[in-house]
Amino acid sequence: MKFCWVTINVKNMEESLSFYQNIVGLEIRRRMKPMGSTEIVFVGSGDTEIELIRNEKNTACSYGNDISLGFKVESLDKTIEFLMEKKIPIHAGPFQPNPTIKFLYVLDPNGLRIQFVEDIH
Repeated sequence: MKFCWVTINVKNMEESLSFYQNIVGLEIRRRMKPMGSTEIVFVGSGDTEIELIRNEKNTACSYGNDISLGFKVESLDKTIEFLMEKKIPIHAGPFQPNPTIKFLYVLDPNGLRIQFVEDIH
């Protein structure tokens, strides 16, 4: 079995695409409109894919605090500088629970927690 993707229902496709392309660094892989009021865009990097779905009939998206998507970064300090330049507020952190990892959280345009993680060697 191989993990395929995670699906996120989004409030605004263009805001979500901008975040996942320009902040997270994912590329558009596929874009389609299977039904008149629904648009689906897959973004990804390597084996990581996220399916963004915007349905004009669904106006509310809800995500709990118990889920997040994690992305590795080379330097958390550089990521913090980048986030500040892009005016993306840090939601929580940075945290360093042990000597080999540190991370922080931001929120995507839909309120989903996104974790940026640095492995320390």
